[in-house]
Amino acid sequence: MDPFSSSGELVNIHTTFTQSQYSSVLSDYDAASFSPENRLPIQILQYRAQCALGEYDDVIGSISDSDAKSTPDLAAVRVYASHLQHGSDNAVTEAERLAERQGDNLTVQLLCGTVLARAGKSEQAVQLLSKHQGSLDAVALIVQIHVSQNRTDLAVKEARSARSFAQDALLVNLAESWIGMRTGGSENYQKAFYVFEELAQGPSSTSATSLVAQAVSELHMGRVEEAEVALNQALTMEPGNSTALANRMVLDCILGKDVGESRRKLEGVDAGHEMLEDFRQKREAFGVAMEKYAPKFEP
Repeated sequence: MDPFSSSGELVNIHTTFTQSQYSSVLSDYDAASFSPENRLPIQILQYRAQCALGEYDDVIGSISDSDAKSTPDLAAVRVYASHLQHGSDNAVTEAERLAERQGDNLTVQLLCGTVLARAGKSEQAVQLLSKHQGSLDAVALIVQIHVSQNRTDLAVKEARSARSFAQDALLVNLAESWIGMRTGGSENYQKAFYVFEELAQGPSSTSATSLVAQAVSELHMGRVEEAEVALNQALTMEPGNSTALANRMVLDCILGKDVGESRRKLEGVDAGHEMLEDFRQKREAFGVAMEKYAPKFEP
């Protein structure tokens, strides 16, 4: 059963987390004020919020070896934080072990499934996540994996199934918006924009993540000036947000501006960001191609 269902006492903190308001997840909720059976789910959400803010050392240092051995949820958190921090093969191996031994545990499904997906083991991740019992978080992750594989048909099927039991849940709306952004077309972009804008501009729901999502949807609709405003708001809110900086580079390129400053900022925040890595790979491939056509002089 999903502990974050709309009928439980965790609905508000889970909504705050889903809206990417990670600082609020940490500052506005005290696990001691919740019923004893919900204190572990609260702790897990707060650890996940810390990871989203890049506080990996704090998370790893808070979980002892004995706690990880006795509580699969905490073991999954430690593996998740370690993978996000280092991207090591050891974390992936441990995620696989946890998935095999504790695959019915929701936290193991969500966090180890994320680790496996990030490591390119998408099929294993989906297989693990599919063990969920009505978890919208698991549905959202499965949709993200299918979208990343360009399998929008499978993503639509998953989201439609969730819609049948979750009605107008925020995570379902977000999942359908991700699918629409990947599918493309003016109608799909517009629908996604409405969802992202509502989150981004609501006083109680705004976050850098939702502002970036709004900006990207506006870029797809050709509304460059509006996208720039949203991205600037996101970077004012979180100057070190790597996703916002990466999309700032894209926007600068569209506007014909020098992307050097945005790139340097992104390198300073996340030198291993996928956009920077993609640039490096393309530069290397271009160098290899150039060598094929380099002039050769015979003595």
